[in-house]
Amino acid sequence: MLDYPVELTSDDNGTLLVTAPDFPELTTFGEDRKDALARAEDALEEAIAARIAHRDDVPRPSGGRVTVTLGSLTAVKVLLYRGMREQGVGKAELARRLNWHLPQVDRALDIGHKSRLDQLDAALLAIGLQLRISAQHC
Repeated sequence: MLDYPVELTSDDNGTLLVTAPDFPELTTFGEDRKDALARAEDALEEAIAARIAHRDDVPRPSGGRVTVTLGSLTAVKVLLYRGMREQGVGKAELARRLNWHLPQVDRALDIGHKSRLDQLDAALLAIGLQLRISAQHC
C-alpha cells in the first residue's frame, strides 16, 4: 500500500485544513478528523491523476505520523506509472509490448477508470515488475 503523509491544521472556522508535504498542490478541509481524511484521500487521487496527465513525477511517500492510504487499484496504477518513468518506457512502447491499443494503456493509467487487476498485472510484467499482494490485520 502507498501511505502518503498529510498534515491536519485547525483553522479559525473550527474545520481541519489538510495539506500534504509530498503534494504541495493538495489542499482540502474537513469538518472533523474522519471527514478531513476522507476528503484527503479524494484530493490525493486527484493530485496524482493530474500529475499523470501532465507527465509529472509522482513521488514516493515520505512518511509521517498521519497518513492517507491509497486504494489498491490506485496504488497499482501509481506503481505502473512510476515504473514506466523509471525505465523510460512510454505509453506507445508499453502498448507495443502488450499488443494493446493506445487507449487501453491510457485507461490503465487513468486513476478514475476501474481497470481489471489482471490487465494491470500484465502491464507491470511488461516493464519487468511483478505485483505481490498481501493482507495484514488492521
